[in-house]
Amino acid sequence: MAAKYAKDMPAGFVNRVERVAIIGASGQMGEQFAKALVKTGKHTVTALTRQGSKNQVPAGVKSVSVDYNDDSTVIAALKGQQFLIITLAATAPPDAHSKIVQAAAKAGVPHIMPNIYGNDDTNESLTSETPLSGDVKGMRAEIEAAGCAWTSLVCSLWYEYSLAMGPIWFGFDWDNKKLTLYDDGTTKVNLSTWEQCGRAVAALLSLKALPENASDESLTVSHWRNKPLVISSFLVSQRDMFESWKRVSGDKESDWTIESEPSKERYQKGLAAMKGAQDPMSARMGAAMASFVRLFFPNGGGDYESTRGLDNAKLGLPKEDLDERTAVAKAMVEEGYAAKLFARATQG
Repeated sequence: MAAKYAKDMPAGFVNRVERVAIIGASGQMGEQFAKALVKTGKHTVTALTRQGSKNQVPAGVKSVSVDYNDDSTVIAALKGQQFLIITLAATAPPDAHSKIVQAAAKAGVPHIMPNIYGNDDTNESLTSETPLSGDVKGMRAEIEAAGCAWTSLVCSLWYEYSLAMGPIWFGFDWDNKKLTLYDDGTTKVNLSTWEQCGRAVAALLSLKALPENASDESLTVSHWRNKPLVISSFLVSQRDMFESWKRVSGDKESDWTIESEPSKERYQKGLAAMKGAQDPMSARMGAAMASFVRLFFPNGGGDYESTRGLDNAKLGLPKEDLDERTAVAKAMVEEGYAAKLFARATQG
């Protein structure tokens, strides 16, 4: 059993997380974690990169090349690391996460942030009915069985990314200026920005690792041992997003065609598209349609700050401006972000 207090640790123990490893540091989420951690100046950040990869890791991050088919290289890269953050692409092999966890355990990594970034994990119906959700319980159980601790990140969907991606995500068809509201478009859900996710993890790992003793009531990393870190940037509806878009873009409501679709009908449509798909990309689009609209079911669990609260204040996270982040999404739309992403995915 892990020691509860710093006073019980062996001589020479330093009560902070100094060495952090990241898998996927050049990806959308991993890059945010890496940049935020480097910015604190408190950590040595090591990125495990696939042999032959040409992806660049953020400045200030040490890169170590590994062969994921040879776990000895992964184990060697993880030796001495105190915390491992796993961010995997949707195209990663199904057994990739398990292999990484087992290698981390063999390397002696005590704490892992698994590849679980999403909805309220305590809402079993939401989790089980969201096709893009991973095996949350299974991943956590495997980490504990391997003798490591975990801290997952409950952050819901990414705001700018989801807004910019197109009609399957938040219902905004940018090319045709058409908005599909799920039901009446007023169901509020929690959403997060990439930057807020990065700040949250950096703030967590900048805390003391353990309380000094039984009377030390300060927050520590161990407070979230085998628990999720729960954050959010905004609690908003589709209507709120559209109002923000109008403020940022100068569009009038009359410039847009606005329709509505029952959320449960759209959900079933997404499931049917996923099951009837003739190729992996089409299946994933169907899964995305079902997953995103499922969050907007009335009383469907998309608003988790009202039921379980947030860790934002504990970590000192800033209050973000919705219009500023909508402006970021607008720039992504104008740059053709979604088309570029699809092109890369199609090219493999």
